[in-house]
Amino acid sequence: MTGAPERRAEGAEGRCESNDAHRWRSDGPLYAALDLGTNNCRLLVAKRCERQDRQGADNLRVVDAFSRIVRLGEGLSNTGRLGEQAMRRTLDALLVCREKIQRRGVRRTRLIATEACRAAANGPEFVARAEQETGLKLEIIGRETEARLAAIGCGSLADPAAVGALLFDIGGGSTEIIWLTPGRDDAAARNIQIWTSIEIGVVSLAERFGGQHVDEATFEAMVATFAQALAPFAERAMRQRACGRFHLLGTSGTVTTVAGVHLGLERYDRRRVDGLWMTADEADAAVAQLRVMNYEQRAANGCIGRERADLVLAGCAILEAIRRAFPAERLRIADRGLREGVLLELMRADRPTGMYR
Repeated sequence: MTGAPERRAEGAEGRCESNDAHRWRSDGPLYAALDLGTNNCRLLVAKRCERQDRQGADNLRVVDAFSRIVRLGEGLSNTGRLGEQAMRRTLDALLVCREKIQRRGVRRTRLIATEACRAAANGPEFVARAEQETGLKLEIIGRETEARLAAIGCGSLADPAAVGALLFDIGGGSTEIIWLTPGRDDAAARNIQIWTSIEIGVVSLAERFGGQHVDEATFEAMVATFAQALAPFAERAMRQRACGRFHLLGTSGTVTTVAGVHLGLERYDRRRVDGLWMTADEADAAVAQLRVMNYEQRAANGCIGRERADLVLAGCAILEAIRRAFPAERLRIADRGLREGVLLELMRADRPTGMYR
């Protein structure tokens, strides 16, 4: 996912609240999921808790989290290779992750790498180097696996009354788009109707068109570039829509930033953003507000920051292309995704048959 600032204080915020102890259980081992993307290195350490009124990622009790913008894919679209400085930044972040995993006594881990390592000629070489220097064994996952994990991590936010939900994850180097039919089982692999992975993300798009100063013509050129790549999938997916009862479900730093701007947050607050419903008009207004900001204003915004100020408008262009292709009255915002999907899958693999609903 796109490199949004980490939204959890270390060892603090969990999704199951402890003031309702008779309704949830959080015993058992700790699990860790690491998502190394084109822009961000993100770690989540959690344990399973069970509540009668919670599903999916809401049943994770987060005990530690880490996020650092490393820009592993910096220059990748031009050179086809990971650069030495980018790899060094990433290795430094991975060392922090290793320390957290070891200090917490994590029982099981899954450490995934996505588009940057998939696309780079020296991606496998970097993974081997990372294991040698940090002891962490990264797994380069395919696009289908990435789409499935995103669906597991976010699927419980799909409106069960809708005919379908279009889930999209705007990353640094690629964007995964999935047509879901909502269902009770938030593992939901079987609820994926069709999916695609488009090899365009905020980093690659911003490197191509520029991200600091984006005028109207540049923004529309970015929208058109993504729209062209999206068109074949959009034609197939819209045939899946039986009627108008569908909505968009977005996960990434782009959509959480749009939500934060819409809410007027001076500082990002995950509790107010994750699960938020926005109307089409509200999304239009928030994107328009972002587009009139100059680079310094974006850098000073508490929901963006200097490290992402040159990427957020590329993300807005991708969002705009998706919304034009799939006109919907409602957009739901998810501050959850791959890491939560990994954790849920690990926990389900360990639980005895029939132990949990």
